[in-house]
Amino acid sequence: MRVLMRPTAAALLIAVGLLSVPAANAQVQSPSPGLSNQSPNIPDQKLNAAAAAIERVASLKQDYQQRITAAAPSDKERIANEAINALAKAVTDQGLSLEEYDSILEVAQNDPEIREKIRQRIPSAK
Repeated sequence: MRVLMRPTAAALLIAVGLLSVPAANAQVQSPSPGLSNQSPNIPDQKLNAAAAAIERVASLKQDYQQRITAAAPSDKERIANEAINALAKAVTDQGLSLEEYDSILEVAQNDPEIREKIRQRIPSAK
């Protein structure tokens, strides 16, 4: 299971940057196959949970980056694994599965309307 969580953890770390970049500077990407031209209907509850998770993930990311930078080489992998678990917990504590979180972030990356709805729910992004 630890191996499967690494890509998701990377997505968690990247997600923080996704919503902190102003929309004007965001890289334009084509929608994923299967997505319609209409904005998907993500319930407010899920958007609220994603925003809360993003905020917590951002804080954890900063903390763990500092810890890893300051750590002895022999401790870096242990701290990185600890970070992966903490990031996953930050998401699941909001009532989202890691898959739901990844899916919402993917939609937000491709849909400026959803991205803005999430950004509005993050106090530090206002």
